[in-house]
Amino acid sequence: MADKKDRNGEFWELALERAHLGVWDWDLRSGDCFYSAMWSQMLGYGEGELVEASDLWLQLTHPDDRERAVASGERHIAGLTDSIETELRLKHKSGHWVWVLDRGGVVERDAEGRPVRLMGVQTDITKQKQAEAELAQVNVRFRLALAASGTGIWHHDLAARKSYWDERTREIFGLVAETDEVSQDLWHSYLHPDDRADAERAHLAPLQTQKVVAVQYRIIKRDGEIRHVESLIRFIADAQSSGQILGTVRDITEAKQREQELARAARHDALTGLLNRAAFDRLLAEHIATARPLAVFYVDLDYFKALNDFAGHATGDLALKSVAEGILGCLPPSVHAARLGGDEFALLVPDCDAAQAERLAGAVLAAVRDADLGSTAASRKLAASIGIAFVSDENTAVADALACADDACYAAKAAGRNRFAVFSHETTSGSSGLNAARLAADTVDAMEDGRLKLFGQEIHRLGKPWQESRHVEVLVRLAGRNGRLIPPGEFIPAAERFGVASRLDRWIIRTALSLHGPALKSGALTLGFNLSAQTLSDPQLWDFVDAVIDETGAPHSGIGFEITETAAVTNFAAAEQFVRKARERRCRVSLDDFGAGMSSFEYLRRFPVDAIKIDGSFIEHIAESGFDREIVSAISGIARSLGCSVVAEKIEEQDALDILRDMGVAFGQGFLLHRPEPLDAIVARAGVQAALPAGRRA
Repeated sequence: MADKKDRNGEFWELALERAHLGVWDWDLRSGDCFYSAMWSQMLGYGEGELVEASDLWLQLTHPDDRERAVASGERHIAGLTDSIETELRLKHKSGHWVWVLDRGGVVERDAEGRPVRLMGVQTDITKQKQAEAELAQVNVRFRLALAASGTGIWHHDLAARKSYWDERTREIFGLVAETDEVSQDLWHSYLHPDDRADAERAHLAPLQTQKVVAVQYRIIKRDGEIRHVESLIRFIADAQSSGQILGTVRDITEAKQREQELARAARHDALTGLLNRAAFDRLLAEHIATARPLAVFYVDLDYFKALNDFAGHATGDLALKSVAEGILGCLPPSVHAARLGGDEFALLVPDCDAAQAERLAGAVLAAVRDADLGSTAASRKLAASIGIAFVSDENTAVADALACADDACYAAKAAGRNRFAVFSHETTSGSSGLNAARLAADTVDAMEDGRLKLFGQEIHRLGKPWQESRHVEVLVRLAGRNGRLIPPGEFIPAAERFGVASRLDRWIIRTALSLHGPALKSGALTLGFNLSAQTLSDPQLWDFVDAVIDETGAPHSGIGFEITETAAVTNFAAAEQFVRKARERRCRVSLDDFGAGMSSFEYLRRFPVDAIKIDGSFIEHIAESGFDREIVSAISGIARSLGCSVVAEKIEEQDALDILRDMGVAFGQGFLLHRPEPLDAIVARAGVQAALPAGRRA
């Protein structure tokens, strides 16, 4: 270590050089100002390159900084400040600006005490200023992000026992204040009583860890309004104090409301507000598991389709909503009501005995009869058939409980409608709803074990070979566990009744396109699919179809869909949207069973379809029925004028075929269905082999 005597001028000059400090020395009497070599180097100049002058530093100072720099020196010389300290920019030799921190002061005075000499040093702080500028930009972006997200910032000083809320936090709580500091206990006074304990516990949790803790709770503003907020909280350690709790707060009331609305929509029927089928099934399963006695009511409206035919779907929707309101109005608080689909409702009645069930059934029947049908259908009335099943065995399946009530509902209809019946194992028929439920379950199993078989019906132009049309309607057959083929008239209604029709339709579409996508892509044939009401109402239907088409390579133009009036009545808006999306994709759309209902022509007006399939009831007796001939002729004429194809069902006699040909149904438009046969055989006849082995899981 150097001795004190060695610390001469060279020593200090070396120290200043190592510290990169530029020295200036200003003689106020002569006006001369000395600048050290390091000062020149700091600005990029070598020795002798700068001509020394008393105002050299001022010549190199940025114009925006000169006034401030001069004022700093003048205040010190006047004795107003203890020293000179200011930040300014000096021009570098290369032309850019160098930020420096200028510090100095009076080092010599005359006999009267007037300053005569000043000395100081200047340090390059350019990197520091750049970092400050970057930090300022980060802070601006951070504040902008907070403003955009509606997030407030707060912190609590544990040692000082003080809290600070920024402006956004104060806005969220509805606090009017000019400063950030708030009383320590203010936050607690806003907490909702039901959320206070959890919220306070969550805010203490960060003291045990440095992890971020998230908590949601409700506050009650001073005007009584309840809001939902979310806070993120973290403890910040500080060596000089007890530390701070730092947090954010964000109003999430609207998000909570949307979440609650979505949760309600997932459990409730959109039209009536009652529980939907899935929610009712879950609730029924929970109640059955308690082993407490309960009753299940199956309510099916009578004459509803006739009402739709007479007054249209808008009146039908009004009737369904009115029925739902009437049913809810007559139920005790403990009873749960659901719309299972279409015009079918269900009730779950806990702790119900026979007398209570009878009273409740009577009230529901009266509510249905009194339903408001609107002025359009004021002359018509609705009624209901109700089936009641009592359940006390905790091992009862939900499907079985509903099937028993449904079976009793069929008994009420058979007895004359507008009444109720109670399920009895002794009186139930062999074709009961209970068997239907098991058949629906077996249909689901058959999708997995290969017992569902694809069939098809060739659709021929009248008098033309099938090769000129190459269109096939896809059908499905169910093989029972004993190998016997179960007629579609048995298992398809069961699938619809117990909510598996949409799954069945998806299996048919996926399996057919997976097996025969290459045939469709080559143009060897086109396929048509029947859609149930459940499938037609499925909002994810087109996502599914598009995905299958992407997987299989089948073109949209090679696919057709058939919708029935019954399916359209169930959800007219969904049917209309389905047809629109099908047309956008160039898929063919047909109206099935056309003419069977009085709303058929309304659907034809609303739906731009490619084909009309005349209901078979008008075809099978056309040879002897002049009325049927007139209906078929009218439908065929309308179809021709709209550019639609016509498909005629149930042509079983040569006479019927001759009459259709004579009537002109076949003028480039008429089609007829041939007998069903395995789809693989039809595709093979078209000259294309199946792409995948039969029985592929969908």
